[in-house]
Amino acid sequence: MRRITTSLSDGRDLIYFDDDATAATTSRADVKDTRDLEPTATSSGIRYDALLDEWVAVASHRQSRTYLPPANECPLCPSREGHPTEIPASDYDVVVFENRFPSFATDVELVEDGVRGGDRRPGLGRCEVVVFTSNHDLPVSQLSPQRVRLILDAWVDRTEELGRLPFVEQVFCFENRGQEIGVTLSHPHGQIYAYPFVTPRTRVMLDNARRHRERTGRDLFADRLAAELADGARVVTTSEHWVAFVPFAARWPVEVHVYPRHRVPDLPALDDDVRDDFPEIYLRVLKALDGLYDNPLPYISGWHQAPVRTDRDLASLHLEVFSVKRASDKLKFLAGSESGMGAFVNDIAPERTAAMLREQLPR
Repeated sequence: MRRITTSLSDGRDLIYFDDDATAATTSRADVKDTRDLEPTATSSGIRYDALLDEWVAVASHRQSRTYLPPANECPLCPSREGHPTEIPASDYDVVVFENRFPSFATDVELVEDGVRGGDRRPGLGRCEVVVFTSNHDLPVSQLSPQRVRLILDAWVDRTEELGRLPFVEQVFCFENRGQEIGVTLSHPHGQIYAYPFVTPRTRVMLDNARRHRERTGRDLFADRLAAELADGARVVTTSEHWVAFVPFAARWPVEVHVYPRHRVPDLPALDDDVRDDFPEIYLRVLKALDGLYDNPLPYISGWHQAPVRTDRDLASLHLEVFSVKRASDKLKFLAGSESGMGAFVNDIAPERTAAMLREQLPR
């Protein structure tokens, strides 16, 4: 892998990650952003919800972000004559750059605007875009194992670097795919959020892991993985170093968790053998997901990692992939129970989902 850092015309960072095979063919840093962009202006803040003990981000500048442009105006495609984009190079492997419309940013300050009523803080953090391929129409499920390995390298790199920022408490690497999920750009890409707090879902998992350890002396994540392997009904596929399964209490109609067989806190802690083994099982899972219905499955795929500074001995790295699609022509809407009470009702038994996915695995 070769890593080259440069900047866009408004000062945002841009990083090229190249496969070794292409590293000598071009010098990405020599290609400059020809656009005349105004410096980004962010108004990110976080507000404390005392009833739920959670932080909520308020980022009103995101209302003006780019929304579903036509393919010939895609801002994530390589730049071409007459159409400069967020990526100045005419070709690339994987690219990471600072989001122009971030939920969190490194240079925000709390504006004294007279708003009162609770605890408010600047939305310090960072949001990045990860572009998986220069090909606008090539989904992750159709990428080569070598490319998926490069994407994993980029996630590792960004997790390490963002975790060194003094105000970052957790790093979340994820992909949203499909308009049903809320995607505003159709080019294959993901995002990375570096939060100034530990996210609510992570705190719940870690609190439960702590109680499980105090009660049993064992690791909660390892016990859950062992239970899925012992039962087998919800296991989708396995490899030497990874296990993919539908969890016993899946919330979503389609939901797959991918665990390394041996616990690590985060992506940088994976050794080379485990990293090398990941692309094959991930691509098998994504191909199975895309085979379920008539059209490619809309999904969210996200890495759950340990917080940067706390409870790292309790956390266990794992990937969760889930979809709101419950049939070829039906979506699972988060209506009253889910949105109002946070109490999920799943329309499909997890064992049935696992069996459907096993039927779609590449032969």
